[in-house]
Amino acid sequence: MKKVFILDTNILLSNPNSIFKFEDNDVVIPISVIEEVDHFKKHQDETGRNAREVSRILDNLRKKGTLSSGIPLSDDGKSGLLFVYLGRNLENLPNHLEDTTDNHILAISLTLQKKLGNTRRVSLITKDSNLRIKADAFGIPSEDFEADKVDISHLYTGHKKLQVSAAVLKDFYNHRQISLPDVQFRANEFVIFEREGEERGDYVCGIYDMNLQKVKLIDPYSESVWGVFPRNLEQTFALFALLDDRIKLVTLTGAAGTGKTLMAIASGLAKTTDEDVYQKLMVARPIFAFGKDIGYLPGSVEEKLNPWMQPIYDSLDFLLSGGTSSRQKRLSKSYQELIEQGMLAIEPLTYIRGRSLPNSYFVVDESQNLTPREIKTILTRAGEGTKVVLTGDPYQIDNPYIDSTNNGLTYVVEKFKNAPIAAHVTLTQGERSELATLAAQYL
Repeated sequence: MKKVFILDTNILLSNPNSIFKFEDNDVVIPISVIEEVDHFKKHQDETGRNAREVSRILDNLRKKGTLSSGIPLSDDGKSGLLFVYLGRNLENLPNHLEDTTDNHILAISLTLQKKLGNTRRVSLITKDSNLRIKADAFGIPSEDFEADKVDISHLYTGHKKLQVSAAVLKDFYNHRQISLPDVQFRANEFVIFEREGEERGDYVCGIYDMNLQKVKLIDPYSESVWGVFPRNLEQTFALFALLDDRIKLVTLTGAAGTGKTLMAIASGLAKTTDEDVYQKLMVARPIFAFGKDIGYLPGSVEEKLNPWMQPIYDSLDFLLSGGTSSRQKRLSKSYQELIEQGMLAIEPLTYIRGRSLPNSYFVVDESQNLTPREIKTILTRAGEGTKVVLTGDPYQIDNPYIDSTNNGLTYVVEKFKNAPIAAHVTLTQGERSELATLAAQYL
């Protein structure tokens, strides 16, 4: 049975191409939704750009026919039709409900449900949980847009454990690599080899090399990275990925205090100031939301950024003044000196669109607050020789338009888990302090 999907404004503004994602089913856009999209067109943020893209898509489709009568969503005849519904039908709702876009959508859904009866299933698609609750109260099936969602409970962790015999463990340690054709690995997946029959016995760690189709040994760190030593296996894996020049995209997920940002910045400083692999370390985080202008804040650009970027400054201060390595003591500089020398840049993501970033170590903190489209914008800015690091906690999202299942960070983890130039590590052990760890666990 073909279905009829009625789209809310937030679906179009989050993904303008969503109208093409419903296979051979029909899509209905209420006229009040078109009006609401029009209100966003002048915005200079990501929502405004999406609103303008929606208008362009609909304008191109209308050349094929009349939107009120239905236009095929593809030329091959395998898709459904797109309709713009002109009525509001508020007479189908109780009189005490207000004249709002949400209630127009509910009224239209009820109208189509009564009109089509058992011949077609009518479903309301919206990201607004309150609208889904109201729809359910009226007996209208409703759901969120699922095309870009990731099952967070099964999100790729970036590593696995294997139980092997003592002989295999010794062979791997001696030859520093091993081939296991019967085991399926993902590109740059980290592996913990444990001796069979021992829960906390000997273990050796490695990383899967897709080109060699072998697991290669990872040596323990004997020196710090700008004063930072890995305190657990997860941090060991993270530092390895952050310092491996073959890996051009690193994603780190984990709760507060697991070391994501500190390790990313320390690795960037090492690769920029110590090894000269990259010309510049760039550190950025979204100014909530991604496209929001900072102009309303008082002061210079630097002063405007201070409230948003203070966590980055804190990490830099710690690394530049609190390290123990001799190299770091010789460098004992402030981040201002590195900025003046052109080796460090701390920027908002607001103005990233249209830029090209070559030969840079680019760290994007709090990237769980970005949408998949915004993450795509960032990754497509990477020029030749650039490495991008995305850090964040999918369970701590400030952006009201996304959640743990459809944010840009989890989307990238899922899409790049088989890419030979990407690596992912999930960090679960808090190392900031005992208090911070317990707070994250209990609260």
